[in-house]
Amino acid sequence: MNRLLASERVVIASRDIAAAAAEIFELIADPAQQPRWDGNDNLSEALPGQRVHAVGDVFSMAITTGSVRQNHVVEFVEQRRIAWRPSESGQPAPGHLWRWELEPIDASHTRVTHTYDWTQLTDERRIPRARATTTDKLLASLDRLAELAERR
Repeated sequence: MNRLLASERVVIASRDIAAAAAEIFELIADPAQQPRWDGNDNLSEALPGQRVHAVGDVFSMAITTGSVRQNHVVEFVEQRRIAWRPSESGQPAPGHLWRWELEPIDASHTRVTHTYDWTQLTDERRIPRARATTTDKLLASLDRLAELAERR
């Protein structure tokens, strides 16, 4: 099942993946794995050892432009939900959110929903990039994530 939803400032994509929620969550909660499945093709690398465990955790990610983003975890339920707000290093978060929700269907299948929410984004310079993050990009992340998880 694929589900697409796009509003003015919230983009959502969902699909079923033939893997357990725990396996999929490890790929999402470990920032070092994220460049492997990023459908936006803007993540370069993250140092190992930053696996997210709780709200309040912060992980750093280098993006393809060479700059580093700090990602502030604002939602976390092990194997079920994780969301973060990125910011430039040492700066306040500009108002966008990346969320992943996992709903087990059975022991080896999981419905994964990916959301990009920029309802609180106020920096005009970031609006064009936010608008460019479409359901196709979110689905690309889901498809790459599925490919990795289903091979495990």
